[in-house]
Amino acid sequence: MTLLDAGEYIAALPKKEHAAPEWQAAMEALILVAEGGGPTMFARIGIMRALNRHHVPELNPKRKEPHWGRRKLRRDQ
Repeated sequence: MTLLDAGEYIAALPKKEHAAPEWQAAMEALILVAEGGGPTMFARIGIMRALNRHHVPELNPKRKEPHWGRRKLRRDQ
């Protein structure tokens, strides 16, 4: 994906989505990179955050518990 592709994708969005703050920030980062020669990672981060703005991270309650507090000291053995 090039900067031009990203710009065209954002320009083709419906007006309601186009006005979302996440897409506005992505466009600003894209312009910063394109015109000012800034780091391309800024544009990538902005676009990825805008694309995933409705994603809610899920916490897995069944994950392995940390070992903190379960270690035995040598003096306690």
